[in-house]
Amino acid sequence: MARYTQDKEELTQQKAKKFNLWLGMIGMFMMFAALSSGFIVYTAGGADRGIKTLLPDAFIYSTVLIVVSSVTMQMAYAAAKRTAFGRQKLLLLVTIALGIGFFAMQVHAWGVLSDRGVVFVNSNASQSFIYVFTGMHLAHIIAGLAVLARALVGRIRNIPQVNNVFRMDLAALFWHFLGILWIYIYVFLLLNQ
Repeated sequence: MARYTQDKEELTQQKAKKFNLWLGMIGMFMMFAALSSGFIVYTAGGADRGIKTLLPDAFIYSTVLIVVSSVTMQMAYAAAKRTAFGRQKLLLLVTIALGIGFFAMQVHAWGVLSDRGVVFVNSNASQSFIYVFTGMHLAHIIAGLAVLARALVGRIRNIPQVNNVFRMDLAALFWHFLGILWIYIYVFLLLNQ
């Protein structure tokens, strides 16, 4: 009887954690929707308020990296469910490396923008929005990398399979969300350049 109660408590905690993740992702989406609205309102104020620069090619490469990392994350999750632990660890490491590559590519894009004279603090707030969108997303990428690292550490420490799959489920959900969010940001900026 005690084991059933523990399993029920564990299941309740897992449901609460997943619900909290969904709430967090909805909050993140709302924040980026608010930023998008602010950008649209600002640029509607005059023809001189557009981005007035082409987005760096590094954003395209970032997009490729995040899409490929989403695929490797899904493969890692599938490996965890099949108890292919070696493959799970390898694919998690690849996903983390691609996430770090995404981060580096975004920082490189900031350098390209800066070289073009597009800096965070300037008289054209539309250009500042590029840094706000990408900077806020990078903050979430750091959180995503931490979630991936936690899933990897759990696998290395050989946590129980039910907990391993649960961690991978949360990690995959969050990482896919970050990928979709980046695609939204990139397309939004691309359409408004």
